[in-house]
Amino acid sequence: MTRWQRLGLTTAIGAVLAVGATALVVQALDGPATPAKTAQTTDADASAATEEPARATPTDTPAAAPVEAESALSAPVAAQIDYLLAHWKPESYNSAEWGVLGENDCVNFASQAMIARGWTMDGVWSSPKNGNAYDASAAWRSSTAFMKYIAQTGKATALTDQQRDQVKVGDIVQFDWDNTGDRDHTGIVTRVEKTGDTVAISFAGHTLDSDYRSVDTAITVDHPGGTAFYWSVP
Repeated sequence: MTRWQRLGLTTAIGAVLAVGATALVVQALDGPATPAKTAQTTDADASAATEEPARATPTDTPAAAPVEAESALSAPVAAQIDYLLAHWKPESYNSAEWGVLGENDCVNFASQAMIARGWTMDGVWSSPKNGNAYDASAAWRSSTAFMKYIAQTGKATALTDQQRDQVKVGDIVQFDWDNTGDRDHTGIVTRVEKTGDTVAISFAGHTLDSDYRSVDTAITVDHPGGTAFYWSVP
């Protein structure tokens, strides 16, 4: 009897799966264990105070696949995430197609990602190009108006931060920095990490520019006392 069998770890398919806090190790019967590195999120975002705070110089976060492996993402969600990771930096903004809404570009960017996922513009949520300008509607440029649009159309289901165990990659995250009932910032979830009962969520956004910004850092360090909310997108 092998050591793995004595430990009761041999699976029906001849592999041993051991999950640690920082590494995933797969042991095949005919090969050595191979650790797969789990990237650590580095949040380089600066503090901000208003509806989409002044843009900070972005810092690359170590590349990391969402906990939902990319192969497990549906095609629409994969297209959404690919769009976010391709255009979160100022030098790679898709401004030729969508413009940049000054220093309050977070909903504009989140809306672009939803278009990449398959949503279509309508009479309330739109940003048609008019010559060299963009006629962005309130729901396209304001976090609060975007919140009301989603609630009224039923495009997604509201979740509180106490329900973050239901949040998925590709869902929408919004923040109320001062707990006044409005929404002050919007992003798209790019990573969900679950360890026991703990759920850590990261998101991409403009203003501050980020690919894997930590929700917990945003509401405890950048804006202490702020509250996160989510929209679960079917």
